[in-house]
Amino acid sequence: MLALAAAIERLNDRIGRIVSWGILALVVLQFAVVIQRYVFGLGFVWLQETITYVYASVFMIAAGYTMLRDGHVRVDIWYREASAKSRAVVDMLGTLVFLWPVTGLLMWVGWPYVSRSFAILEGSRESGGLPLLYILKGEIIVFCALLALQGLARVLRSIAVLGGVEAEEAAR
Repeated sequence: MLALAAAIERLNDRIGRIVSWGILALVVLQFAVVIQRYVFGLGFVWLQETITYVYASVFMIAAGYTMLRDGHVRVDIWYREASAKSRAVVDMLGTLVFLWPVTGLLMWVGWPYVSRSFAILEGSRESGGLPLLYILKGEIIVFCALLALQGLARVLRSIAVLGGVEAEEAAR
């Protein structure tokens, strides 16, 4: 059980570390757009769209990594000071009641939207835009899958803690 959780976490960790390089690409691309516009008086739609695509990709694909690193927003009234078993209950219930229903709904609603986009190889509506909008929309499914998988890892670790495994051992 913990081996599966560790495998899911390794997957999200690797993906998150790779995708995080997109932040550097964002800075470089935005800098290039500013220099082109204000120094040379040029503007390219495809470059503007690239910035949007990279930002959306980092946000969507790194969501599981963010959850792995506990980077999502949490209302921490008593969680930090609670016992390991209480935190495990909150984590498990949060996944079962909120995370999985939301990711399931997004997957259910998003699948036809994404499949239509792939079927027509949807591109930008702007002339000179990128022809890869279908790939960007496909990241909706990747987002749901990686986030739901990370939720599974969290549930498995919570079950281990509730079953008597020490929190530090379950976190490995």
